[in-house]
Amino acid sequence: MDLVEVAPLADPPVCRILDYGKWKYEAAQREKESRRRSSANPVKEMKYRIKIGVSDFDTKTRKVSGFLDQGHKVKITIMFKGREQARPELGRRILDRIAEQLVPPAKVEAMPRLDGRNMTMVLAPDRRARAAAKGGARRGEEAGDGGSEEQAPGGSGPEGTEQA
Repeated sequence: MDLVEVAPLADPPVCRILDYGKWKYEAAQREKESRRRSSANPVKEMKYRIKIGVSDFDTKTRKVSGFLDQGHKVKITIMFKGREQARPELGRRILDRIAEQLVPPAKVEAMPRLDGRNMTMVLAPDRRARAAAKGGARRGEEAGDGGSEEQAPGGSGPEGTEQA
């Protein structure tokens, strides 16, 4: 058994008699478990080019939307080659279009900025917007169920068939 100072900042300092090796092992296990539980969400990356086609743009943007729905952060990278570096406003336009399409379920975490040959922007899922969208969808379902119940009795009689 060892005499271990547990709280050195307390007045008076707190000490315990315990097996120091066992206490140290258990503290390491607790720390390891907390690191395992708080696993960092990886940042996904999608790369675009200045001369991207419309269908390719739509496909990549849909994929980014899927990543955001799964709860991942997404780093959007616009790659410049050669003379394209002289026209960063074209890359900015593409990033603005992406943000415009994805803003309700996502928020811009890092505004577009130029890093050498690349322009980057980071999008993160917006939990408030997603919760509001789910709440609105549930209200719409409830309203739709109530409306169908009222229409069913009126539409089931012969009068309902004559009106159609």
